[in-house]
Amino acid sequence: MTDGLLPALVAALKPLGLNYAFALDPGERQAFVRGLGVTLQLCLLTIPGSLLSGVAIAAALTSGRRWLVRPARAFVEVTRNTPTLVQLYCAFLVLNMLITQQLKPLGGTNPLGPFVWVVIVVSLHKGVFHAEALRAGIEAVPRVTLEAARSLGFSQRQLLARVELPLAVRFALPSLVNNLVDLVKMTAVASAIAVGDVTYESIMIWTQRDNVLELLLLILLYFGLLTWLVSLAGRWLERRWRMPGYGQ
Repeated sequence: MTDGLLPALVAALKPLGLNYAFALDPGERQAFVRGLGVTLQLCLLTIPGSLLSGVAIAAALTSGRRWLVRPARAFVEVTRNTPTLVQLYCAFLVLNMLITQQLKPLGGTNPLGPFVWVVIVVSLHKGVFHAEALRAGIEAVPRVTLEAARSLGFSQRQLLARVELPLAVRFALPSLVNNLVDLVKMTAVASAIAVGDVTYESIMIWTQRDNVLELLLLILLYFGLLTWLVSLAGRWLERRWRMPGYGQ
């Protein structure tokens, strides 16, 4: 492709004022493609991570146990009312340093690199919003449904796992999908701590070339594709899990 189609494409775009000559440089092209892969990995890890943390936080919020509800509510308020970028800096520059200092006397090394911190922070941040959507869904489950489940001998844990969460997910699915779309875009904060995602690699390229517009267009197209795929999957799930008379 680099010997035929790619040079022709770069040449065809040049009269339009778009300079994609970096694509002909093997090193820069590989760096950009690697950045695309890192962004995709972040999405594939933070999506399930955020959903799992959302379920855990929602379970704590609706547990009825004060020792669980109060810390969970405090975590929700702090997390959703502070910027993701600030949380990432606090985690990577403060918590990461503290962990390193604690492990150093023991002869150990900190296993948490910048990539891992991005996954943790973004998953927890968006998990808070998932939790609020799921909490609303859990509280919307009809009381008669819960009483029927209890009459069958369901424990509180079984009630949550087999009745409340399945119904809450259907009720909250549009909000969850919207949160996941926002999560995909949020992974761009990884560039702030030098994780080599597509945004970071693009910045490294345009500092050497005058092609900011060209790379921004590629970034927009890539994130547009990823968010469209998430939305498409969400619409498919909504159709598949639709329950007449509930969550509609």
